[in-house]
Amino acid sequence: MSDHPQQGPANPDEPDEPDFAEMLASLLGSADNPELTQALAAMGIDKLDPASMAIMGAQLKSMFSAGGDTDPFNVELANDVARKSVAAEGDSVVGAVARREVEQAVEVANLWIDAVTDLPAPAGAVHAWSRAEWVDQTMPMWRELVEPVAAGVSTAVVAAMRSQMGQLGSGQDLASIPGMPAGMDPGALMGQVEPMLARMSAAMFGVQVGQAVGALAGTLVSGTDVGLPLVAGHGIALLPANIAAFAEGLEVDLAEVRLYLAVREAARVRLFAEVPWLAPQLVAAVQAYARDISIDTEGIESALQSIDPSDPEAMQSALSNSLFTPEPSVAQRSALVQLETHLALVEGWVAVVADRATSKQLPHPAALDEAVRRQRASAGPAGQVFSQLVGLELHPRRLRDAANLWAALESRGGATARDSAWAHPDLAPTATDLDDPLGYVDRFVSRGTRDEMDDALDALLSEGSPRDEDHPDDEGGPGRP
Repeated sequence: MSDHPQQGPANPDEPDEPDFAEMLASLLGSADNPELTQALAAMGIDKLDPASMAIMGAQLKSMFSAGGDTDPFNVELANDVARKSVAAEGDSVVGAVARREVEQAVEVANLWIDAVTDLPAPAGAVHAWSRAEWVDQTMPMWRELVEPVAAGVSTAVVAAMRSQMGQLGSGQDLASIPGMPAGMDPGALMGQVEPMLARMSAAMFGVQVGQAVGALAGTLVSGTDVGLPLVAGHGIALLPANIAAFAEGLEVDLAEVRLYLAVREAARVRLFAEVPWLAPQLVAAVQAYARDISIDTEGIESALQSIDPSDPEAMQSALSNSLFTPEPSVAQRSALVQLETHLALVEGWVAVVADRATSKQLPHPAALDEAVRRQRASAGPAGQVFSQLVGLELHPRRLRDAANLWAALESRGGATARDSAWAHPDLAPTATDLDDPLGYVDRFVSRGTRDEMDDALDALLSEGSPRDEDHPDDEGGPGRP
Protein backbone atom coordinates (compact mmCIF):
# COMPACT_ATOMS: atom_id res chain seq x y z
CA MET A 1 0.00 0.00 0.00
CA SER A 2 1.28 3.47 -0.85
CA ASP A 3 2.34 5.80 1.94
CA HIS A 4 0.95 8.74 0.00
CA PRO A 5 -2.52 9.86 1.03
CA GLN A 6 -5.08 10.13 -1.73
CA GLN A 7 -5.58 13.71 -2.81
CA GLY A 8 -8.57 12.90 -5.01
CA PRO A 9 -9.31 10.83 -8.06
CA ALA A 10 -6.36 10.42 -10.39
CA ASN A 11 -6.47 11.96 -13.81
CA PRO A 12 -5.79 9.19 -16.33
CA ASP A 13 -4.36 11.73 -18.77
CA GLU A 14 -1.59 12.86 -16.42
CA PRO A 15 1.36 10.95 -14.92
CA ASP A 16 0.72 9.54 -11.47
CA GLU A 17 3.06 11.69 -9.35
CA PRO A 18 2.97 9.45 -6.26
CA ASP A 19 4.06 6.52 -8.43
CA PHE A 20 6.94 8.54 -9.83
CA ALA A 21 7.94 9.48 -6.28
CA GLU A 22 7.92 5.80 -5.39
CA MET A 23 9.99 5.09 -8.46
CA LEU A 24 12.66 7.65 -7.54
CA ALA A 25 12.74 6.51 -3.93
CA SER A 26 13.52 3.02 -5.11
CA LEU A 27 16.24 4.27 -7.45
CA LEU A 28 18.07 6.00 -4.62
CA GLY A 29 18.99 2.67 -3.11
CA SER A 30 18.14 0.07 -5.72
CA ALA A 31 20.67 -2.62 -6.49
CA ASP A 32 18.46 -3.84 -9.33
CA ASN A 33 19.13 -0.77 -11.49
CA PRO A 34 22.91 -0.25 -11.46
CA GLU A 35 22.89 2.10 -14.45
CA LEU A 36 20.47 4.49 -12.80
CA THR A 37 22.19 4.14 -9.44
CA GLN A 38 25.41 5.08 -11.18
CA ALA A 39 23.81 8.08 -12.88
CA LEU A 40 22.33 9.30 -9.60
CA ALA A 41 25.75 8.91 -8.01
CA ALA A 42 27.01 11.46 -10.53
CA MET A 43 24.87 14.00 -8.71
CA GLY A 44 26.56 13.35 -5.40
CA ILE A 45 24.26 10.79 -3.77
CA ASP A 46 27.15 8.47 -3.01
CA LYS A 47 28.71 11.22 -0.91
CA LEU A 48 25.83 11.60 1.49
CA ASP A 49 26.09 10.47 5.08
CA PRO A 50 23.06 8.75 6.66
CA ALA A 51 21.74 11.97 8.22
CA SER A 52 21.93 13.80 4.90
CA MET A 53 20.32 10.85 3.12
CA ALA A 54 17.41 10.99 5.55
CA ILE A 55 16.95 14.68 4.82
CA MET A 56 16.97 13.96 1.08
CA GLY A 57 14.38 11.24 1.51
CA ALA A 58 12.10 13.58 3.44
CA GLN A 59 12.17 16.02 0.54
CA LEU A 60 11.32 13.58 -2.24
CA LYS A 61 7.57 14.15 -2.10
CA SER A 62 7.96 17.91 -2.19
CA MET A 63 10.20 17.61 -5.24
CA PHE A 64 7.45 15.88 -7.16
CA SER A 65 4.60 18.03 -5.92
CA ALA A 66 6.40 21.38 -6.33
CA GLY A 67 5.68 23.30 -9.49
CA GLY A 68 7.17 26.17 -11.40
CA ASP A 69 10.77 27.35 -11.39
CA THR A 70 13.23 26.40 -8.71
CA ASP A 71 16.32 28.12 -7.38
CA PRO A 72 19.55 26.31 -8.31
CA PHE A 73 20.51 26.12 -4.65
CA ASN A 74 18.22 24.80 -1.90
CA VAL A 75 19.34 27.04 0.94
CA GLU A 76 16.88 25.61 3.48
CA LEU A 77 18.25 22.13 2.91
CA ALA A 78 21.83 23.41 3.11
CA ASN A 79 21.07 25.00 6.46
CA ASP A 80 19.48 21.79 7.77
CA VAL A 81 22.42 19.65 6.67
CA ALA A 82 24.97 22.06 8.14
CA ARG A 83 23.16 22.20 11.47
CA LYS A 84 22.89 18.41 11.64
CA SER A 85 26.58 18.15 10.76
CA VAL A 86 27.68 20.37 13.64
CA ALA A 87 25.25 18.62 15.98
CA ALA A 88 26.76 15.25 15.07
CA GLU A 89 30.26 16.53 15.81
CA GLY A 90 29.14 18.07 19.10
CA ASP A 91 27.62 21.49 19.65
CA SER A 92 25.98 23.20 22.57
CA VAL A 93 24.28 26.45 23.46
CA VAL A 94 26.71 29.15 24.58
CA GLY A 95 26.12 29.84 28.26
CA ALA A 96 25.91 33.17 30.04
CA VAL A 97 29.45 32.94 31.40
CA ALA A 98 30.96 32.29 27.97
CA ARG A 99 28.94 35.13 26.47
CA ARG A 100 30.18 37.53 29.09
CA GLU A 101 33.78 36.41 28.51
CA VAL A 102 33.37 37.16 24.79
CA GLU A 103 31.82 40.56 25.45
CA GLN A 104 34.64 41.49 27.80
CA ALA A 105 37.28 40.29 25.34
CA VAL A 106 35.78 42.36 22.52
CA GLU A 107 35.51 45.41 24.76
CA VAL A 108 39.20 45.18 25.64
CA ALA A 109 40.13 44.40 22.03
CA ASN A 110 38.43 47.55 20.77
CA LEU A 111 40.26 49.67 23.32
CA TRP A 112 43.60 48.26 22.19
CA ILE A 113 42.76 48.71 18.51
CA ASP A 114 41.67 52.32 19.09
CA ALA A 115 45.25 53.05 20.09
CA VAL A 116 46.76 51.79 16.82
CA THR A 117 44.32 52.87 14.09
CA ASP A 118 42.14 55.85 13.28
CA LEU A 119 39.42 53.61 11.86
CA PRO A 120 36.52 53.80 14.33
CA ALA A 121 34.79 50.79 15.81
CA PRO A 122 31.39 50.07 14.22
CA ALA A 123 28.22 50.04 16.26
CA GLY A 124 27.49 46.38 15.53
CA ALA A 125 26.50 43.87 18.17
CA VAL A 126 28.85 41.43 19.90
CA HIS A 127 27.93 37.75 19.49
CA ALA A 128 29.06 34.58 21.24
CA TRP A 129 27.81 31.92 18.85
CA SER A 130 27.53 28.20 18.87
CA ARG A 131 28.47 26.47 15.63
CA ALA A 132 24.81 26.12 14.67
CA GLU A 133 24.22 29.82 15.27
CA TRP A 134 27.13 30.66 12.97
CA VAL A 135 25.57 28.46 10.29
CA ASP A 136 22.20 30.20 10.62
CA GLN A 137 23.64 33.70 10.55
CA THR A 138 26.08 33.25 7.67
CA MET A 139 24.04 31.05 5.33
CA PRO A 140 22.43 34.03 3.51
CA MET A 141 25.88 35.16 2.37
CA TRP A 142 26.90 31.63 1.39
CA ARG A 143 23.83 31.52 -0.80
CA GLU A 144 24.88 34.73 -2.51
CA LEU A 145 28.37 33.37 -3.08
CA VAL A 146 27.58 29.92 -4.47
CA GLU A 147 24.39 30.38 -6.48
CA PRO A 148 26.24 31.15 -9.74
CA VAL A 149 28.03 27.81 -9.71
CA ALA A 150 24.93 26.01 -8.46
CA ALA A 151 23.13 27.08 -11.63
CA GLY A 152 25.88 25.58 -13.76
CA VAL A 153 25.91 22.35 -11.77
CA SER A 154 22.15 22.02 -12.15
CA THR A 155 22.39 22.27 -15.92
CA ALA A 156 25.22 19.73 -16.04
CA VAL A 157 23.44 17.30 -13.73
CA VAL A 158 20.32 17.25 -15.88
CA ALA A 159 22.47 16.78 -18.99
CA ALA A 160 24.40 13.91 -17.41
CA MET A 161 21.19 12.19 -16.32
CA ARG A 162 19.68 12.67 -19.78
CA SER A 163 22.74 11.00 -21.28
CA GLN A 164 22.54 8.10 -18.86
CA MET A 165 18.82 7.63 -19.45
CA GLY A 166 19.44 7.61 -23.19
CA GLN A 167 21.72 4.61 -22.79
CA LEU A 168 18.92 2.49 -21.31
CA GLY A 169 16.61 0.34 -23.35
CA SER A 170 12.84 0.72 -23.33
CA GLY A 171 12.01 -2.88 -22.50
CA GLN A 172 13.29 -5.11 -19.75
CA ASP A 173 15.67 -2.43 -18.41
CA LEU A 174 12.77 -0.17 -17.47
CA ALA A 175 10.13 -2.73 -16.62
CA SER A 176 11.50 -3.27 -13.11
CA ILE A 177 11.23 0.41 -12.16
CA PRO A 178 8.20 0.97 -9.88
CA GLY A 179 5.70 3.39 -11.35
CA MET A 180 7.04 3.10 -14.89
CA PRO A 181 4.18 3.08 -17.46
CA ALA A 182 4.36 0.07 -19.75
CA GLY A 183 6.23 0.71 -22.97
CA MET A 184 7.58 4.15 -22.00
CA ASP A 185 10.98 4.87 -23.47
CA PRO A 186 13.74 6.71 -21.56
CA GLY A 187 13.33 9.89 -23.60
CA ALA A 188 9.67 10.21 -22.68
CA LEU A 189 10.49 9.53 -19.03
CA MET A 190 13.20 12.17 -19.07
CA GLY A 191 10.78 14.75 -20.41
CA GLN A 192 8.39 14.10 -17.54
CA VAL A 193 10.92 14.06 -14.73
CA GLU A 194 13.39 16.71 -15.92
CA PRO A 195 11.77 19.53 -13.89
CA MET A 196 11.98 17.31 -10.86
CA LEU A 197 15.64 16.59 -11.59
CA ALA A 198 16.38 20.32 -11.55
CA ARG A 199 14.84 20.50 -8.08
CA MET A 200 16.76 17.41 -7.11
CA SER A 201 20.01 19.01 -8.30
CA ALA A 202 19.23 22.08 -6.20
CA ALA A 203 18.71 19.80 -3.22
CA MET A 204 21.91 17.88 -3.82
CA PHE A 205 23.94 21.05 -4.21
CA GLY A 206 22.27 22.22 -1.02
CA VAL A 207 23.50 19.07 0.70
CA GLN A 208 27.02 19.66 -0.62
CA VAL A 209 27.00 23.27 0.57
CA GLY A 210 25.56 22.22 3.91
CA GLN A 211 28.27 19.64 4.45
CA ALA A 212 31.03 22.10 3.53
CA VAL A 213 29.66 24.93 5.67
CA GLY A 214 29.00 22.52 8.53
CA ALA A 215 32.61 21.33 8.41
CA LEU A 216 33.78 24.93 8.30
CA ALA A 217 31.67 25.81 11.33
CA GLY A 218 33.59 23.20 13.29
CA THR A 219 36.99 24.82 12.70
CA LEU A 220 36.75 28.61 12.47
CA VAL A 221 37.00 30.78 15.55
CA SER A 222 35.08 33.90 14.54
CA GLY A 223 32.41 35.27 12.26
CA THR A 224 34.67 36.50 9.47
CA ASP A 225 37.54 34.05 9.94
CA VAL A 226 37.34 33.11 6.24
CA GLY A 227 38.25 36.69 5.34
CA LEU A 228 34.82 37.51 3.91
CA PRO A 229 32.07 39.73 5.37
CA LEU A 230 29.75 36.88 6.33
CA VAL A 231 28.16 38.54 9.38
CA ALA A 232 25.37 41.06 8.81
CA GLY A 233 25.37 44.47 10.45
CA HIS A 234 29.13 44.59 11.15
CA GLY A 235 28.68 42.41 14.20
CA ILE A 236 31.67 40.88 15.97
CA ALA A 237 31.18 37.16 16.54
CA LEU A 238 33.37 34.65 18.36
CA LEU A 239 32.79 30.89 18.72
CA PRO A 240 33.89 29.91 22.27
CA ALA A 241 33.95 26.15 21.61
CA ASN A 242 36.22 26.52 18.59
CA ILE A 243 38.46 29.01 20.38
CA ALA A 244 38.96 26.44 23.13
CA ALA A 245 39.84 23.82 20.51
CA PHE A 246 42.26 26.23 18.80
CA ALA A 247 43.99 26.88 22.14
CA GLU A 248 44.67 23.19 22.77
CA GLY A 249 48.37 22.42 22.55
CA LEU A 250 49.48 26.05 22.34
CA GLU A 251 50.61 26.25 25.96
CA VAL A 252 48.94 29.65 26.15
CA ASP A 253 46.22 30.56 28.62
CA LEU A 254 42.72 30.35 27.11
CA ALA A 255 41.88 33.90 28.19
CA GLU A 256 44.91 35.22 26.26
CA VAL A 257 43.97 33.21 23.17
CA ARG A 258 40.43 34.58 23.37
CA LEU A 259 41.70 38.15 23.66
CA TYR A 260 44.10 37.77 20.73
CA LEU A 261 41.45 36.28 18.45
CA ALA A 262 38.98 38.96 19.55
CA VAL A 263 41.49 41.60 18.45
CA ARG A 264 41.83 40.00 15.02
CA GLU A 265 38.09 39.70 14.54
CA ALA A 266 37.37 43.22 15.79
CA ALA A 267 40.05 44.63 13.47
CA ARG A 268 38.68 42.74 10.47
CA VAL A 269 35.11 43.84 11.14
CA ARG A 270 36.29 47.42 11.63
CA LEU A 271 38.02 47.29 8.26
CA PHE A 272 34.93 45.95 6.45
CA ALA A 273 32.77 48.60 8.12
CA GLU A 274 35.02 51.55 7.28
CA VAL A 275 36.11 50.58 3.75
CA PRO A 276 32.81 50.53 1.86
CA TRP A 277 34.22 49.21 -1.42
CA LEU A 278 36.09 46.26 0.08
CA ALA A 279 33.31 43.82 0.97
CA PRO A 280 31.42 44.27 -2.34
CA GLN A 281 34.59 43.67 -4.35
CA LEU A 282 35.42 40.51 -2.40
CA VAL A 283 31.92 39.12 -2.97
CA ALA A 284 31.94 40.18 -6.62
CA ALA A 285 35.26 38.41 -7.19
CA VAL A 286 33.94 35.13 -5.78
CA GLN A 287 30.78 35.42 -7.85
CA ALA A 288 32.71 36.31 -11.01
CA TYR A 289 34.91 33.26 -10.62
CA ALA A 290 31.93 30.99 -9.92
CA ARG A 291 29.78 32.46 -12.69
CA ASP A 292 32.37 31.63 -15.34
CA ILE A 293 32.97 28.07 -14.20
CA SER A 294 32.67 25.47 -16.95
CA ILE A 295 31.13 22.23 -15.74
CA ASP A 296 32.95 19.31 -17.33
CA THR A 297 29.95 17.22 -18.41
CA GLU A 298 32.12 14.95 -20.56
CA GLY A 299 34.43 14.40 -17.62
CA ILE A 300 31.49 13.44 -15.40
CA GLU A 301 30.21 10.92 -17.93
CA SER A 302 33.70 9.53 -18.48
CA ALA A 303 34.16 9.12 -14.73
CA LEU A 304 30.89 7.22 -14.49
CA GLN A 305 31.93 4.81 -17.21
CA SER A 306 35.40 4.07 -15.89
CA ILE A 307 34.85 3.31 -12.21
CA ASP A 308 33.00 0.83 -10.05
CA PRO A 309 29.78 2.49 -8.83
CA SER A 310 29.81 0.24 -5.77
CA ASP A 311 33.08 1.83 -4.60
CA PRO A 312 32.08 5.10 -2.86
CA GLU A 313 35.66 6.30 -2.36
CA ALA A 314 36.54 5.83 -6.01
CA MET A 315 33.30 7.50 -7.06
CA GLN A 316 33.88 10.51 -4.82
CA SER A 317 37.47 10.93 -6.01
CA ALA A 318 36.56 10.64 -9.70
CA LEU A 319 33.65 13.05 -9.52
CA SER A 320 35.53 15.63 -7.47
CA ASN A 321 38.27 15.58 -10.10
CA SER A 322 35.91 15.82 -13.06
CA LEU A 323 33.19 18.24 -11.96
CA PHE A 324 34.99 21.41 -13.06
CA THR A 325 37.13 21.95 -16.14
CA PRO A 326 40.75 22.22 -15.02
CA GLU A 327 41.76 25.31 -17.01
CA PRO A 328 40.34 28.61 -15.70
CA SER A 329 39.14 31.15 -18.20
CA VAL A 330 40.69 34.58 -18.66
CA ALA A 331 37.87 36.11 -16.61
CA GLN A 332 38.40 33.54 -13.86
CA ARG A 333 42.11 34.20 -13.68
CA SER A 334 41.39 37.92 -13.32
CA ALA A 335 38.82 37.27 -10.60
CA LEU A 336 41.22 34.90 -8.82
CA VAL A 337 44.01 37.48 -8.82
CA GLN A 338 41.66 40.09 -7.39
CA LEU A 339 40.27 37.73 -4.76
CA GLU A 340 43.64 36.43 -3.60
CA THR A 341 45.05 39.94 -3.49
CA HIS A 342 42.18 41.39 -1.48
CA LEU A 343 42.11 38.45 0.94
CA ALA A 344 45.86 38.77 1.45
CA LEU A 345 45.59 42.52 1.98
CA VAL A 346 42.82 42.07 4.53
CA GLU A 347 44.62 39.38 6.48
CA GLY A 348 47.98 41.16 6.21
CA TRP A 349 46.47 44.37 7.57
CA VAL A 350 44.73 42.46 10.35
CA ALA A 351 47.99 40.75 11.30
CA VAL A 352 49.87 44.07 11.51
CA VAL A 353 47.13 45.83 13.48
CA ALA A 354 46.78 42.84 15.83
CA ASP A 355 50.52 42.84 16.43
CA ARG A 356 50.56 46.56 17.22
CA ALA A 357 47.53 46.22 19.50
CA THR A 358 48.75 43.19 21.46
CA SER A 359 52.57 43.31 21.43
CA LYS A 360 52.69 45.29 24.69
CA GLN A 361 49.51 43.82 26.17
CA LEU A 362 49.77 40.03 25.85
CA PRO A 363 52.58 37.65 26.81
CA HIS A 364 52.54 35.50 23.64
CA PRO A 365 51.28 37.48 20.61
CA ALA A 366 54.02 36.16 18.30
CA ALA A 367 53.20 32.53 19.13
CA LEU A 368 49.49 33.16 18.54
CA ASP A 369 50.19 34.90 15.23
CA GLU A 370 52.26 31.94 14.13
CA ALA A 371 49.47 29.52 15.13
CA VAL A 372 47.04 31.45 12.93
CA ARG A 373 49.53 31.41 10.05
CA ARG A 374 50.03 27.65 10.38
CA GLN A 375 46.29 27.11 10.21
CA ARG A 376 46.03 29.14 7.02
CA ALA A 377 49.10 27.48 5.50
CA SER A 378 47.26 24.15 5.58
CA ALA A 379 44.62 25.48 3.14
CA GLY A 380 42.83 27.28 5.95
CA PRO A 381 39.08 27.67 6.39
CA ALA A 382 38.56 29.75 3.25
CA GLY A 383 40.64 27.44 1.08
CA GLN A 384 38.76 24.38 2.23
CA VAL A 385 35.28 25.69 1.62
CA PHE A 386 35.99 27.35 -1.73
CA SER A 387 37.75 24.26 -3.02
CA GLN A 388 34.71 22.12 -2.18
CA LEU A 389 32.02 24.48 -3.42
CA VAL A 390 33.36 26.24 -6.48
CA GLY A 391 36.59 24.45 -7.35
CA LEU A 392 38.55 27.56 -6.36
CA GLU A 393 41.98 26.97 -4.87
CA LEU A 394 43.13 29.79 -2.59
CA HIS A 395 46.70 29.94 -1.38
CA PRO A 396 48.15 31.88 1.57
CA ARG A 397 51.40 32.66 -0.25
CA ARG A 398 50.59 36.38 -0.44
CA LEU A 399 49.73 36.93 3.23
CA ARG A 400 53.31 37.56 4.35
CA ASP A 401 53.90 39.86 1.36
CA ALA A 402 50.82 41.87 2.31
CA ALA A 403 51.83 42.07 5.98
CA ASN A 404 55.30 43.28 4.94
CA LEU A 405 53.75 45.92 2.69
CA TRP A 406 51.49 47.29 5.44
CA ALA A 407 54.36 47.27 7.94
CA ALA A 408 56.64 49.11 5.51
CA LEU A 409 53.97 51.71 4.76
CA GLU A 410 53.40 52.21 8.47
CA SER A 411 57.14 52.59 9.04
CA ARG A 412 57.32 55.38 6.44
CA GLY A 413 54.11 57.27 7.16
CA GLY A 414 52.69 55.96 10.42
CA ALA A 415 49.37 54.24 11.03
CA THR A 416 47.55 57.07 9.26
CA ALA A 417 49.37 56.43 5.97
CA ARG A 418 48.90 52.69 6.38
CA ASP A 419 45.14 53.02 6.76
CA SER A 420 44.78 55.77 4.13
CA ALA A 421 45.66 53.23 1.46
CA TRP A 422 42.17 51.77 1.91
CA ALA A 423 40.47 55.08 1.07
CA HIS A 424 39.74 54.11 -2.53
CA PRO A 425 40.32 50.99 -4.66
CA ASP A 426 42.59 53.01 -6.97
CA LEU A 427 44.88 53.75 -4.00
CA ALA A 428 44.97 50.23 -2.54
CA PRO A 429 47.86 47.88 -3.37
CA THR A 430 47.53 45.54 -6.33
CA ALA A 431 48.94 42.07 -6.95
CA THR A 432 51.92 43.72 -8.65
CA ASP A 433 52.49 45.88 -5.58
CA LEU A 434 52.74 42.76 -3.42
CA ASP A 435 55.70 41.74 -5.59
CA ASP A 436 57.37 45.10 -4.88
CA PRO A 437 56.07 46.42 -1.55
CA LEU A 438 58.83 49.00 -1.12
CA GLY A 439 58.13 50.40 -4.56
CA TYR A 440 54.47 50.78 -3.63
CA VAL A 441 55.42 52.54 -0.39
CA ASP A 442 57.64 54.98 -2.29
CA ARG A 443 54.89 55.77 -4.78
CA PHE A 444 52.24 56.11 -2.10
CA VAL A 445 54.28 58.38 0.15
CA SER A 446 55.36 60.50 -2.80
CA ARG A 447 51.73 61.47 -3.35
CA GLY A 448 52.42 64.16 -0.76
CA THR A 449 51.11 65.29 2.58
CA ARG A 450 47.82 64.11 4.03
CA ASP A 451 46.08 67.29 2.86
CA GLU A 452 47.47 66.86 -0.65
CA MET A 453 46.35 63.23 -0.68
CA ASP A 454 42.87 64.28 0.42
CA ASP A 455 42.72 66.81 -2.42
CA ALA A 456 43.84 64.18 -4.93
CA LEU A 457 41.30 61.69 -3.62
CA ASP A 458 38.51 64.27 -3.80
CA ALA A 459 39.42 64.94 -7.42
CA LEU A 460 39.45 61.23 -8.16
CA LEU A 461 36.03 60.72 -6.61
CA SER A 462 34.57 63.72 -8.41
CA GLU A 463 35.61 62.16 -11.71
CA GLY A 464 33.50 59.10 -10.89
CA SER A 465 36.49 56.79 -11.40
CA PRO A 466 35.28 55.57 -14.82
CA ARG A 467 37.81 52.75 -14.74
CA ASP A 468 35.62 50.95 -12.22
CA GLU A 469 33.00 50.41 -14.91
CA ASP A 470 35.04 50.39 -18.09
CA HIS A 471 37.61 47.76 -17.09
CA PRO A 472 36.08 45.35 -14.59
CA ASP A 473 38.27 42.45 -15.74
CA ASP A 474 41.71 44.05 -15.46
CA GLU A 475 44.23 41.92 -13.59
CA GLY A 476 44.01 44.06 -10.49
CA GLY A 477 40.21 43.83 -10.51
CA PRO A 478 37.60 46.56 -10.82
CA GLY A 479 38.94 50.06 -10.50
CA ARG A 480 42.60 49.08 -10.65
CA PRO A 481 45.25 51.11 -12.49
